[in-house]
Amino acid sequence: MRTIANYIDGRQAPPAGGEYLDKPEPATGGPLARVPASGAADVAAAVAAARAAFDPWSHTPAAERSRLLLAIAAGIDARSDELARLESEDTGKPLTLARTLDIPRAAANFRFFATAILHGATESHPTDHQALNYTLRRPRGVAGLISPWNLPLYLLSWKIAPAIATGNTAVAKPSELTPSTAHALGEICSEVGLPPGVLNLVHGLGAQAGAALVDHPDVRTISFTGGTVTGAAIAKAAAPKFKKLTLELGGKNPTVVFGDANLDRDLPAIVRSAFANQGEICLCGSRILVEASIYHSFLDRFAGAVSRLAIGDPLEPGTEFGALISEGHRAKVLGYLDLAREEGGRVVLGGGPVPPERLPPRCRSGYFVAPSIVTGLSMGCRTNQEEIFGPVVTVTPFHTEAEAVAMANDSNYGLAASLWTENLTRAHRVAEQVQCGTIWVNCWLLRDLRVPFGGMRQSGVGREGGDEAIRFFTEPKNVCIKL
Repeated sequence: MRTIANYIDGRQAPPAGGEYLDKPEPATGGPLARVPASGAADVAAAVAAARAAFDPWSHTPAAERSRLLLAIAAGIDARSDELARLESEDTGKPLTLARTLDIPRAAANFRFFATAILHGATESHPTDHQALNYTLRRPRGVAGLISPWNLPLYLLSWKIAPAIATGNTAVAKPSELTPSTAHALGEICSEVGLPPGVLNLVHGLGAQAGAALVDHPDVRTISFTGGTVTGAAIAKAAAPKFKKLTLELGGKNPTVVFGDANLDRDLPAIVRSAFANQGEICLCGSRILVEASIYHSFLDRFAGAVSRLAIGDPLEPGTEFGALISEGHRAKVLGYLDLAREEGGRVVLGGGPVPPERLPPRCRSGYFVAPSIVTGLSMGCRTNQEEIFGPVVTVTPFHTEAEAVAMANDSNYGLAASLWTENLTRAHRVAEQVQCGTIWVNCWLLRDLRVPFGGMRQSGVGREGGDEAIRFFTEPKNVCIKL
């Protein structure tokens, strides 16, 4: 087993209390790593280091900050094969997915914000020939960054890069379930010469390390990605202290397939939108709504395509579908499949664990659940209302465009949706009516780092990405000069 360390003030540091958590490998169920069980003392040390580093870092020229972030991106590229394997081992996701999506995107996040800060501009407002107003944007101080386990380095870098690019210092808490690439990132930061204290990484449980970070009085800015229940608890704790928050939370995303959709072209993307990363992506389309005129033919084709997904050892190059993150999460997903049956659903495909005989010997004790398709459920049932965050989708027919919109919006979430149609006028019309933060038309997870990202309702508060992230991590100050 490898032993993970915290990264505080530019150095690898064991937990102050000397306690560790055992981290198993999802694909095998066997031991993988020891993770610091950090607490308030570790967070306090990290925040103190970040506070000490803030003044010099916030006054470092943008060109130098940019150079260092570009060096971090190059360091990620140089270790991409190693990082992809660490990500696959930690999460159970296919190695090919980590190589082609997670690790390249992490490097891209650092490159994007490294260059974005070189092209900023300030606003000015002449006031009736009497005064000139202009706006300055200054970094806010120590940022607390809490990221999830499903896209570990991808989402951690999505927070770290804009935070430190804009002159803040940061204390980040990766998920205790996926610590390895965060540990490697600390090594890369030291190798490229990032000043000590600019970035600090504290591992541990959310109830201990995460809560201490949210509660710390010197952490005035918090960016969290994770579950809605945890996000609500963070908002409740932060509100009396007037901390600035962005919360990217859960989703129960609709995939709306109209009768004129080009399934010959788009079916692989629809399958991917449902089951990529074993459905453990907040943007996955778990409610597939299909126009009644093609419902049965779509269901046959969709189930056939899903049944051909290559399930197996995540480290093998041909694997398309791997293991779930933990034994507890597998139990949760299987519980929702039992609930779907209780609610009257018909399991068309999957519906339980992957039989051990379908797995290679190394993986027969791993946390595998078969990709599952359920039909016959109403939109109001729990299976269609609660986030499962696993390889379970429902397929439901609709008859009219208005019904499709109403079904898509029948959710407490509002993160993302995808529409599949050849009618461009309809696409514009429906996209305007569906209540969510991102809508893809005839595509899924096609991302531009400049656009705002986030959700509505229980899917979160605030936006990340592009100018939205730069605004979030800075404080505007107006200066008025009388002429």
